[in-house]
Amino acid sequence: MEDNSRKKYLSVVMPAYNEESIICDNLLQAADEISRFTNDFAIIAVNDGSSDSTKKEMLRARNMDRRIKVISYSKNRGKGYAVRKGMMYADSTYAAFLDSDLDLPPYQLENFLRKLIDENADIAIGSKLHKSSNIEYSPFRRLMSYVYYRMVKLLFSLNVKDTQTGLKVFRMEKAKSIFENATINRFSFDIEILAMAAKAGLKIIELPVVLRPKRSTQRRSKISVSQIFVMIHDTIAIKIKQSKA
Repeated sequence: MEDNSRKKYLSVVMPAYNEESIICDNLLQAADEISRFTNDFAIIAVNDGSSDSTKKEMLRARNMDRRIKVISYSKNRGKGYAVRKGMMYADSTYAAFLDSDLDLPPYQLENFLRKLIDENADIAIGSKLHKSSNIEYSPFRRLMSYVYYRMVKLLFSLNVKDTQTGLKVFRMEKAKSIFENATINRFSFDIEILAMAAKAGLKIIELPVVLRPKRSTQRRSKISVSQIFVMIHDTIAIKIKQSKA
């Protein structure tokens, strides 16, 4: 009988919304890549109220690999909510969240964990703006990343260049309470988590990433122009909330 009572070494939260065409294969690929450096892990797939067959495909992946766990709810609440839900479910020494499109290959988690431990850090975050990053990214997305970085630098005392890359690893002994108290449900949740962590004195390190976008012209990034304005609004709201705390 499998023993699920013992705390695992690593949990990897992978949120998804309307990703029926890729989610099963991507979960299985992530499990395969992670298993090459540790067998003591769980993938926590979170279905963020998808209107397609994402939940069904997640369950299909789970049936093929029992290291995959599935959380699902009926109403779409946003990536931040989905990540928090997965992190609160995680019972492990370390936990990561990874975008389910796998534009950021899962094998990078090995280096992130090693650096986190070697540098006695609490959070390791990926950065597209790191000088050693190897990325394939459109000029528009590069510009938006830089503009958002300048905005964050102006508003917050964070010594990082990129808060939004979808690959982050946490030492859960220190970070779980931050997820318990976070409130942002949409794409700006990253900055809220990192601002709270910095205020709490947690050590954050920034690491280079390999990024290879897989979406075709029919499957572009889900961050629309209108959502960019929502991100800006939420970021300012985070600053106001932090100032009042």
